[in-house]
Amino acid sequence: MGLLAKIFTWWDGATVGTHLFSALNGEKVGEDHQGNTYFRSKPRKGMKERRWVIYKGANDASRVPSEWHGWLHHSYDAIPESHLPPPRIWEKDYVPNLTGTSAAYRPAGALERGGVRAAATGDYEAWTPEA
Repeated sequence: MGLLAKIFTWWDGATVGTHLFSALNGEKVGEDHQGNTYFRSKPRKGMKERRWVIYKGANDASRVPSEWHGWLHHSYDAIPESHLPPPRIWEKDYVPNLTGTSAAYRPAGALERGGVRAAATGDYEAWTPEA
């Protein structure tokens, strides 16, 4: 099932077509600490450089680190590894986008948490239109 999945699905890693396109038309630029691979188009006269990423695992744009995001969107031309500042002590490790999973944030009153919210405190007055 692995080969068929690679041929027909795009949401869990790159398809065979994407790998083929990258091999023929792209130049590997680098990888990030999560294993995502970054490419740019081979130079062609009169064509703007294209940049893209092949994710390791599920395709989720929130998995692109900020330094590579800037490079992908042409904010700067240098490869991110060449000008990364040292990590700060207050920086947190990457956390994937948890939306749609059982670990997603659920505020009080959400149906997934029972649908019960705190009682009104009386500081709210409902608006009624004047007749």
